[in-house]
Amino acid sequence: MSSLPSSSVDPTTSKNEPGENGEDDEQSGVNEISSSAINEEKDGETDRQKRRIKIAVAGCVHGEIETVYRTIASIEKRDSIKVDLVICCGDFQSVRNFGDLHHMHVNQKFRRIQSFYKYYSGEGVAPILTIFVGGNHEASGFLLELPNGGWVAPNIYYMGFANVLDFGGLRIAGLSGIFKPMDYFKGRYERPPFSNGSEISAYHVRALEVFRLRQLREKDGEQEKNCVDIVVSHDWPAGITEYGDVQQLLKFKPYFQEDIQQCKLGNSSTMQLLQELRPRYWFAAHLHCGFPALVPHETENGEQLEPTRFLALDKPIPGRHFLQILDFDVNEDAELKLNYDPTWLAILKSTDHLTEITSQKVYLPSKQSKERWDFRPVDEELENAHKLGDLVVPKDFYHTAPPLKEITKVRQNDPSSLYYKNPQSERFCQWVGIRNLNAMLAETTKEIGTPFYISDVSAEKGVIDENSQDEKEFGELGFVIDGAAGRNEAMDASVGTEMVASSNEWTAPVASVDDLDSLLAGFEAPPIGGGPPDAKRPKS
Repeated sequence: MSSLPSSSVDPTTSKNEPGENGEDDEQSGVNEISSSAINEEKDGETDRQKRRIKIAVAGCVHGEIETVYRTIASIEKRDSIKVDLVICCGDFQSVRNFGDLHHMHVNQKFRRIQSFYKYYSGEGVAPILTIFVGGNHEASGFLLELPNGGWVAPNIYYMGFANVLDFGGLRIAGLSGIFKPMDYFKGRYERPPFSNGSEISAYHVRALEVFRLRQLREKDGEQEKNCVDIVVSHDWPAGITEYGDVQQLLKFKPYFQEDIQQCKLGNSSTMQLLQELRPRYWFAAHLHCGFPALVPHETENGEQLEPTRFLALDKPIPGRHFLQILDFDVNEDAELKLNYDPTWLAILKSTDHLTEITSQKVYLPSKQSKERWDFRPVDEELENAHKLGDLVVPKDFYHTAPPLKEITKVRQNDPSSLYYKNPQSERFCQWVGIRNLNAMLAETTKEIGTPFYISDVSAEKGVIDENSQDEKEFGELGFVIDGAAGRNEAMDASVGTEMVASSNEWTAPVASVDDLDSLLAGFEAPPIGGGPPDAKRPKS
């Protein structure tokens, strides 16, 4: 793998600065790495003309999307580069107006409007195509309008509960939410108005979403390539700490010790997903620290395959490793547009009957079932997906909730946002031929809002179409937390309230330029089936 020289630099001062809490450069700022060597070998396409693109991956955004964009702009100017795509690993907080703040499960004092509303209203336009997965600090009512994904603002795309997209020939899978055992096997039922804790369970990962992603694995006996290029999640795969420098992690986050030993740090279902899909990269956030790991893979015959490079990212505050810039080679003729993945469309179609509106546990087929349990698409299903036609994601963003044009005392007292039927969900589901979960959820309540694009005739119909663990409250911080993550939030409380990214004042986080492989150079990937002696491997 080729790499850039290592240095540490503040994009606004060009002075070296150490990371916060004594962190070194490995846990602070922005890193830039190259994966061109990996790309050149992908699918044996070494003889095809390539070009290089850059993808920036951010950790927990916490509403600071302007901080992310400004930091990237500073790096672009400093290094004379251009970032082609931004990927955010959750806690994006796509708050459209003050009514959406009621849907965020955080302490009242931390319900801030931040800056996303400007992109929703049209006051600003995202300077770089951006995609994101959901976390546990979200405007959940809005995201529940788009269970299969969709535009939350022009040039900003939410990946839904789970999704697979193509960008320039790179296959990117996403999984939203965090893991909680009591909700994992349930159906989906949450929507505004929330009650009985449903604003919390709304952001919990469901087994069906992981089940569908598992259908991306190769056919039996085929283990020659990575099934996807990048996986993006909010939670870490439980057990990932086996494959990195866990002692260094515990120096930074000593209160992770118990959860690591009990394999409770992260999502216990996604380590199997990582081992089956063997992505080249897996990015996550949630725990507010940088952590690299290298997960080895091998064939049934013992042949070594390309490992998965895992990296957890922090949140956008000075001195923290919150952004990673990757260098990819793609085909010279590759279009840098979002495209639907035909295999994923085929999986959604064949598993549509498993979608249920219920707060009870949902049955998923297994090898012991009499009915079909393996939904890896057969040739006919893939052919039908390709027959859908143009797979480019249409830019059909609609205003459903009223946009916030001006911050006033009246608007600050907006009641909780209603639930809306989103035309993007209707179009997508009709096109693929699956049931519309957004409409199904809407049918469970009488409190449905009239979409803004219908009610406001001056808005040109509100559409912008360019084609035409146990949760608890922790002290004064008020964030929803899980196990060791709670202690993590507490330690971060003193800096969590200092994220400055208003239109009038901005403090740039420290940025550094390093090679991800240099972060992994201090240790070797453990042997298959191995790992630190005191570590517990999650059950497959």
